[in-house]
Amino acid sequence: MKANDNSRRNFLGKITVGTVSLTTLMGLDQNLFSASIFTKESNSNPNILKNKEQKFVPVMVTPFTPDLKIDFDALSKLTDFYMACGAKGFFANCMSSEMYYLDNEERLALASHVVKQVKGKFPVVATGSFGETIEEQADFAKKMYATGVDAVILITSHFSKKEEDDTVLINNLKKFLSLTGDIPMGTYECPSPYKRIITPEVLRFMLSTNRFFYHKDTNLDLDPIKVKLEIAKGSSLEFYDAHTPNTMDSLQMGAQGMSCIAGNLYPELFSWMCANATDPAKQEDVKWLQSELTRLDAIISKGYPLSAKYFLQKRGVPIAPIGRSSKNPLTEEQKQGLDEIFNDLPALHKRLGIKVKP
Repeated sequence: MKANDNSRRNFLGKITVGTVSLTTLMGLDQNLFSASIFTKESNSNPNILKNKEQKFVPVMVTPFTPDLKIDFDALSKLTDFYMACGAKGFFANCMSSEMYYLDNEERLALASHVVKQVKGKFPVVATGSFGETIEEQADFAKKMYATGVDAVILITSHFSKKEEDDTVLINNLKKFLSLTGDIPMGTYECPSPYKRIITPEVLRFMLSTNRFFYHKDTNLDLDPIKVKLEIAKGSSLEFYDAHTPNTMDSLQMGAQGMSCIAGNLYPELFSWMCANATDPAKQEDVKWLQSELTRLDAIISKGYPLSAKYFLQKRGVPIAPIGRSSKNPLTEEQKQGLDEIFNDLPALHKRLGIKVKP
């Protein structure tokens, strides 16, 4: 399959933007959002994308049964919940998914299930750079792509040691790309095994290959983000920020969207921000919401991803606050902080005009 195949490669859907509606899972309305097939601009460059709409892409958590097997029924309902909240893309098998605590078969099954549940309405990406050697990484990436995902995501720190320079990283990426045909790729500056930030030099290399369509940036600083956005401007690479306090500024500087852990608790707020951050008429509300999101981030990050699962359960998603990566349950103090946010959520919805269906 070629990287410019229209049926799977474009991450930008033409989606009707309006008031975000939510439902509880018992009465989910599948027609809350309408979307056409993802298509590219028809011109001499097949990688110039049509419709640069900004969007929220959740880094999905993994539901588990009491015996810590993947709960696929709950995963279906979680995926539906994200869609009902305005998500316009999905990142499965990521750090939030507890990917390092899954085996390869589970990683593939997780991504495949999300692809089937989304039914082509929105793009799905998933991490696929696991293996002890580049050859093993390439082999697993092919298996991940075969699940139907739109791009295979590479953990930047999987391709060079912490002490190695960008030359090593670029050379290893070159070798990996040579072994994976035309499979579309993305990058993720995952904190584990260590955080490897993409430098301008590496980004320019990525763009030169015409193989990279997605980048999840975990920089906390806005200045390096601004530099990378300028380099990627006009390319087919979609740039997503992972740092909630950056939301307003990143979107206004031209980021394609947000892909942050807070979006697992209240995805509709990030969908609203992506739809309104650059609207001159909404700047008062945009600044107010950014202040709230930054304030809440310090609370929800404690005990994550259990904090997200606990909050999702309160919102009606049948997901237990358990996981493989967390040995300790949430404390009563952590639950209390999350309960307070949950109780305040209707006030945030009201101010922003977000309608919640009973």
